[in-house]
Amino acid sequence: METYKLKFLAVLLITTLMGCGNSQQNSDKNSKMGAASDSTSTEASGSIKQKITPCLWVDKDAKAVANYYLSIFKDGKLKEYHKYKNPPQEKGQEGQDSFETAVMEIGDIEFSILAAGPYFKFNESVSFVINCKDQAEVDYYWDALTANGGEEGSCGWCKDKYGLSWQVVPVEYFDLINSDDPKVREKAMKNTFTQKKILLSELK
Repeated sequence: METYKLKFLAVLLITTLMGCGNSQQNSDKNSKMGAASDSTSTEASGSIKQKITPCLWVDKDAKAVANYYLSIFKDGKLKEYHKYKNPPQEKGQEGQDSFETAVMEIGDIEFSILAAGPYFKFNESVSFVINCKDQAEVDYYWDALTANGGEEGSCGWCKDKYGLSWQVVPVEYFDLINSDDPKVREKAMKNTFTQKKILLSELK
């Protein structure tokens, strides 16, 4: 147990330092850009672009995990990938001699991926909502996320093959459940509980 704690603290320290380093690099770059330009944007002044970054802990293969999500979210990109050696005393019971990190960007949001062993699993207490413009987009993300080991849930919830929870929701859905017409609200809410994937045609 003590070895595990040390390993966790070591990983936490390294990833924290990475984040600080990246922020400092961005700040330095932005400061240089500000010196060479008359722009008064917040980026040029050296502020942090994204204050909070979701970090996803997975078992292994940070780059493969990132590539999986980037194959679904087509507008994304892989921004960083690193592999680190664990000190001998930090290998733990799993005998893992290295860990990996990656940074991907999806929909203008950066996600950090930490592949550091099978110690933690995702659960429904944290999920990500995908706001979809129409039913076709709902169908696309639902099918993509539940394929190859994913899992359908209820009321628009599903899990991908890594066990991460998603809510795939058409934006029109919120108009229905918050309608000024109580009959519209009641029908939409009632029928939601009978669905897995959200089907707008059955809610209206």
